[in-house]
Amino acid sequence: MLQAGEIGEAPATPCCSESGEERKNVEQKSDLNIAALVGNEQVGEGTDSGGLSSYVSAFIEKEVGNDLKSLKKLDKLIEQMTESKMQLEEQVLTISSEIPKRIQSALKNAEESEQFLHQFLEQETHLSSSINSHLLTAQPWMEDLGAMINQIEEIERHLAYLKWISQIEELSDNIQQYLMTNNVPEAASTLVSMAELDIKLQESSCTHLLAFMRATVKFWHKILKDKLTSDFEEILAQLHWPFIAPSQSQTVGLSRPAGSSEIYSNLETLFCQLLKLQTSDELLTEPKQLPEKYSLPASPSVILPIQIMLTPLQKRFRYHFRGNRQTNVMSKPEWYLAQVLLWIGNHTQFLDEKIQPILDKVGSAVSARLEFSRGLVMLVLEKLAADIPCLLYDDNLFCHLVDEVLLFERELHSVHGYPGTFANCMHILSEETCFQRWLTVERKFALQKMDSMLSSEAAWISQYKDITDVDEMKVPDCAETFMMLLLVITDRYKNLPTASRKLQFLELQKDLVDDFRIRLTQVMKEETRAPLGFRYCAILNAVNYISTVLADWADNVFFLQLQQAALEVFAENSALSKLQLGQLAAMESSVFDDMVNLLERLKHDMLTRQVDHVFREVKDAAKLYKKERWLSLPSQSEQAVMSLSTSACPLLLTLRDRLLQLEQQLCFSLFKIFWQMLVEKLDVHIYQEIILANHFNEGGAAQLQFDMTRNLFPLFSHYCKRPENYFKHVKEACIVLNLNVGSALLLKDVLQSASGQPPATAALNEVGIYKLAQQDVEILLNLRTNWPNTGK
Repeated sequence: MLQAGEIGEAPATPCCSESGEERKNVEQKSDLNIAALVGNEQVGEGTDSGGLSSYVSAFIEKEVGNDLKSLKKLDKLIEQMTESKMQLEEQVLTISSEIPKRIQSALKNAEESEQFLHQFLEQETHLSSSINSHLLTAQPWMEDLGAMINQIEEIERHLAYLKWISQIEELSDNIQQYLMTNNVPEAASTLVSMAELDIKLQESSCTHLLAFMRATVKFWHKILKDKLTSDFEEILAQLHWPFIAPSQSQTVGLSRPAGSSEIYSNLETLFCQLLKLQTSDELLTEPKQLPEKYSLPASPSVILPIQIMLTPLQKRFRYHFRGNRQTNVMSKPEWYLAQVLLWIGNHTQFLDEKIQPILDKVGSAVSARLEFSRGLVMLVLEKLAADIPCLLYDDNLFCHLVDEVLLFERELHSVHGYPGTFANCMHILSEETCFQRWLTVERKFALQKMDSMLSSEAAWISQYKDITDVDEMKVPDCAETFMMLLLVITDRYKNLPTASRKLQFLELQKDLVDDFRIRLTQVMKEETRAPLGFRYCAILNAVNYISTVLADWADNVFFLQLQQAALEVFAENSALSKLQLGQLAAMESSVFDDMVNLLERLKHDMLTRQVDHVFREVKDAAKLYKKERWLSLPSQSEQAVMSLSTSACPLLLTLRDRLLQLEQQLCFSLFKIFWQMLVEKLDVHIYQEIILANHFNEGGAAQLQFDMTRNLFPLFSHYCKRPENYFKHVKEACIVLNLNVGSALLLKDVLQSASGQPPATAALNEVGIYKLAQQDVEILLNLRTNWPNTGK
């Protein structure tokens, strides 16, 4: 038999020269060969002698077993194992011979790389020394070349400098030649080119060149401007400019004197030539500006031809409204404001018909009328800036000045189309000192107006009391006057240039509303003894009117814009919580919300006091009705005609009188709230104090239902279509008390057998009970005395 050691030789063959990876490959190939011989049987992982012996034993047991006939396979197995052994030995020898060759090749490559590295290092050293030597040799040449380059650059700068001077002198000579030949248009065009060169040189550091350029431009600009201005003024004089009286402008526009076409042709020519001087004029002329504290918007200078046209009017304005002239009176700002508006109106037609076409022809976007108006408005701004400091501490004069300025602004914008983005009088009034004084004076006069309106004899009487259609709100005169005051204040400040100023005025309005609310509260407290009196109701109408108007204003575009501005201010200052900011941003609240909430609270308190007062009277009048003998009243069949209970008359009369009284004194919306609040209390009172406090026979239940449905409910039918829906407790109690005996017994059985279950609710709904709970219905059923004698 084959020995175990012989079978184990193949996997145990040593290979000392192969690498770990190759050894793994050999072992894997050996395992595959053995697996093929043993029928793909997997080889175990153990390599110790015990494991190998068990493996060999298992292999022989499987191949030979106990069957002696199987020994015939041994020769074949020995041949296969021998062949496998030889293949494995060949593989090991091949690998053992290849590995040393690869190591030798790697070592040889490393040696060659080291030699190349040494060669490169030697070349680098040699090249570095060559470069250093060349730099030392070239250093003098580089210094000489640098000096030459600097000289060339300096010469180029000098040459460029001379070219600029030559160009300036060439332009100057051209202008001189054009003027000698009286070719003013070409001279003006050349001056425009010179001015454009001046603009290009602004960033240069050549101060002398800049000064020479500016002096040249100034020289020729003055000559051309003086010449053109003189000619332009002659043409304007022929047109009788300026038009001091309204009739002048119409005469010039309508009449066609001899030579008028030539005059207008010359006017157009000179106007266009003056327009060409605009660029140089802006370079040389510093525009007059008011101090920065007025925060005027940036704007270009008035175009040169319009400046010349404005000159005679400016002289007239300064002559009449400055110095010691009789027309320069601090208390009469309307004089110079009206004069400016008159001048603008007098010249509008001429500017639109004669000057604007010239500007359109040359492609200018300037409006002649607005340029003219802007020049005159600047006179007003200068005058206001000089006069206001002298008027700050005289309340009457200052208030008069503000009133006149606001009227001037309104006409300037509405009639003459002056844009709000241009400099205007509101910028002067927005200056810090002036603005704070304006706020103070506005508050002072508003409070005085409030005092006078509340002390007036007609303060609580509506102006429209005799006109039903107009007097729906029943607004007392004081409330309407106060809201008109707020509206006027809004109109006065809505054209302020900045949102921050508008918000300060908004705070003033809110303070005034709060002050007026406090005054109404004080007057109301004096009237609490007579909450149904005329004055008390008038105060309530006033509170309701103010609250309603403020709520309407919350949807006004102007106040929505202020709300957005306030949102930005609050967000910057972190003055509100995130919730409040979110509500403002989502338009869920308005700038007047705080005031409206306070007014609504006051309105609710006053209405509650009225309701309580009327309810006490009605409750006192209902005492006799509560004591009615509900157990012994005759049934409906025993009476010919049902009639109102005598004891209910005081209750219903009191209720009717108070409803009529308050309907006449309160506005519709307030009265609707009043009667609904009263009905709610009355419904609960009748149910709890009259119905639940008594027992009812058939006649008593029928009488109660008659009194309620035919007399009490109809009192409110004038105010709603189905008044019984407001008396849910009473209505449903009457239904329960007046059920016929069979239905009542059936309902009682259902309620007792299905307590709290859906069948009970369905049974209640079937007979018309929706408000009362099951327990309440059972109590009401127990108040009935007309049960049949069935032993139940």
